Amino acid sequence: MLKNFKYQKVYEKGKPVHQKFDSFSIKHPAMDLSRRAKIFSPFDALKGFNEELAVTENESNENYLQVERIPMEEFP
Repeated sequence: MLKNFKYQKVYEKGKPVHQKFDSFSIKHPAMDLSRRAKIFSPFDALKGFNEELAVTENESNENYLQVERIPMEEFP
């Protein structure tokens, strides 16, 4: 294990296990899977970012196609 790990003892304890009707489980019931899925579903954090990427990609491709290409044999 890691030397001088600040939370070594906490890490070694592992994940807590609760009984179905203990005080913690009563106060903090498990979330149903459909609600949990909604929370962790993907979302568009940067609105318009994907569209801007597509525009930039198209511009880059157009510029690349317009560049005069020199055959490899003619490189210095």
